Amino acid sequence: MALDGAFLYAVKKELLPLIGGRVEKVHQPSREEIIISIRTRSGSRRLYISANAGSARVHITENSVDNPQTPPMFCMLLRKRLGSGKLVDIRQDGLERILFLDFECVNEIGDIVTVTLACEIMGRCSNLIIISEEGKVIDSIKRVDEDMSRERMVLPGMKYTLPPRDDRLNFLTAEADEIKARLAAADTKELSKTLIRIFEGISPILAREWAFFAGRGVHIESDSITEDQLDRLLFTIKRTREQLINGECCFSAVSDKEGQLKDFSFVRLSQFGTLMYTKELSGASELLDYFYSERDRSLRTKQRANDLFKLLMNLTERTSRRISVQRDELTACAEKDRAKLCGDLISANMYRIQKGDSSVTVENFYDESCPQMTIELDVRKTPAQNAQHYYSEYKKCVTAEEKLTEQISRGEEELQYLESVFDALTRASSENDIIQLRLELREQGYVRYAGGKAKPPKALPPIEYKSSDGFTILVGRNNKQNDQLSLKFAEKSDIWLHTQLITGSHVLILTDGETPPDRTIEEAAVIAAVNSSGRGSGQVPVDYCLARYVKKPSGAKPGKVIFTNYKTAFVKPDAELEQSLRV
Repeated sequence: MALDGAFLYAVKKELLPLIGGRVEKVHQPSREEIIISIRTRSGSRRLYISANAGSARVHITENSVDNPQTPPMFCMLLRKRLGSGKLVDIRQDGLERILFLDFECVNEIGDIVTVTLACEIMGRCSNLIIISEEGKVIDSIKRVDEDMSRERMVLPGMKYTLPPRDDRLNFLTAEADEIKARLAAADTKELSKTLIRIFEGISPILAREWAFFAGRGVHIESDSITEDQLDRLLFTIKRTREQLINGECCFSAVSDKEGQLKDFSFVRLSQFGTLMYTKELSGASELLDYFYSERDRSLRTKQRANDLFKLLMNLTERTSRRISVQRDELTACAEKDRAKLCGDLISANMYRIQKGDSSVTVENFYDESCPQMTIELDVRKTPAQNAQHYYSEYKKCVTAEEKLTEQISRGEEELQYLESVFDALTRASSENDIIQLRLELREQGYVRYAGGKAKPPKALPPIEYKSSDGFTILVGRNNKQNDQLSLKFAEKSDIWLHTQLITGSHVLILTDGETPPDRTIEEAAVIAAVNSSGRGSGQVPVDYCLARYVKKPSGAKPGKVIFTNYKTAFVKPDAELEQSLRV
């Protein structure tokens, strides 16, 4: 992640208005998280500090977090040391990933002392350390003993020391000649990696952005950089410096085409081109709040969905295997006509057969040329019994063919339903979506009822879009909602859309009796394509018709409908357009 020293500098500038505020509350939601409520003249703000290796950060937060009933010991210590303390300064040494928060507090004997919180944002070495006025460690959220690190221990009573630091330049103060000299002495070829070694406090994403700008999108080697490329590099470094110092940053988060957040930065990112989507936010704290809360929500959703994914995969595999066996049996039933023919020929040639014969050769009078045909016989049976045996085989095959055809049809419908649920699960964006899919599967008998008195949460409304022409477009989140949207909510004049022969959501254009222009229908078709299993294809056929022509077959599974009087549009799934139309 890109929470580097430069980004922390931007966070520090946002935290400066907290100086002069007093500590109201201290909470510790989890083992490595602290929230300090600070009351200022403009209101109370909550300062969030995390020492978690995968999400270490410090910023102002607006999100609410549940706190344990019994506060941990470190939380009690913070309350004792910082209670009603006044924040007097926020410091950062160059572009190191450490923020020092100085609080003016009253100790046990009534003297005013300065207590410092060192927020070390350094990946797996992240920590939150309470430091006394004498520079000694009072305690830390993570104690580091000799077994964990021989270079730098963090234990109560020890003198606080800064982490080991390399000799690197601060791009906020470095001169052009210094940068040129460091580049000339670099021993790495790739320019972005060279920049990380030269400058402190910059992340790989920022280094790549500088290299991308310098090379105009072309890969650059450090030992072969041209004068023009060097000038462009110095220019973009200077521009980033001015943006950071003057508070003119462009805080943005980037996500892939599946909506998964990948990284963030305080500069506008061009290196990804059209491979990533960018969302801009107004400040560093807002960006961190958004990025990590969305990422954590996405991880929780995936974890909750894992068991459903496994269940659906097993059900799909089992159903496919059963259909395959039934098709093989149906193929074997194709011999039924020969069984009836054998029975007829035995009955017509009964006089030529004796009990104990193992076979008989007769003329097939059903064929114009009357060819000779040899029929196998059971030596233990009479001629009449052999004929009856073949008639029984014929009747058995006819019955099996009828049943197997029906079972295969039901199996294919079940397989299609499971695929539709699987597709909806891959597009689930919240825990509520997962819960609703689980309830749907339970109603269909695929998931056992686990008991419990807690009521399930209310289902979220359909996903809403607004077309360029101002028409409202609704999309069902799951099969049950698809049925409600298409069969109960839709007016007869509304336009209904669904991908052709591909699992996906039902889409509805609310027309209010008007005729929407072709652009609205095309945008709705794109939305239908994106909200389907064909969203990764180059082109997707989408059927559309008036909602009055959509019906549900009797006894059909959720989401299954039939429709007539339709037309087909061929569109390219465009996730960027779909996101831009989302309300």
